Amino acid sequence: MNELLNFDSLNPDLGKNYCSCLSDRPMGDFKHLVLVKFKDGVVVEKLMEGMQNLVAEMDTVKSFEWGQNVLSEDMVTRGFTHMFLLTFRSPNDLATYANHPSHLEYAEKFTAAIDKVLLFDFPPILVKPSA
Repeated sequence: MNELLNFDSLNPDLGKNYCSCLSDRPMGDFKHLVLVKFKDGVVVEKLMEGMQNLVAEMDTVKSFEWGQNVLSEDMVTRGFTHMFLLTFRSPNDLATYANHPSHLEYAEKFTAAIDKVLLFDFPPILVKPSA
């Protein structure tokens, strides 16, 4: 597997104490944010068809959204052009997803298309709920 994305570090017990600073907060959603810059010539929509099929078969994925940067300048974005945000019910659900054979198979295709990537996994702190 491409070294760009290595899911070996996502252990199934991830959620037991993922951040001591939040230990007094109830366990809620867990987000997996991926920022990427694709290699030249990659047809992103084709990759997204595979991703949409993957998340549709995975009960651990609560929601999936993606988009392409349209407003910010390269100086601010550091070259990243697309974002992907997956929501899980817990860090354990993320670990289950990341280690699932279907995800591992898709990740090989996805990582082969990536020039650079930034991953950020976090428990969101809700400040203003959506209307």
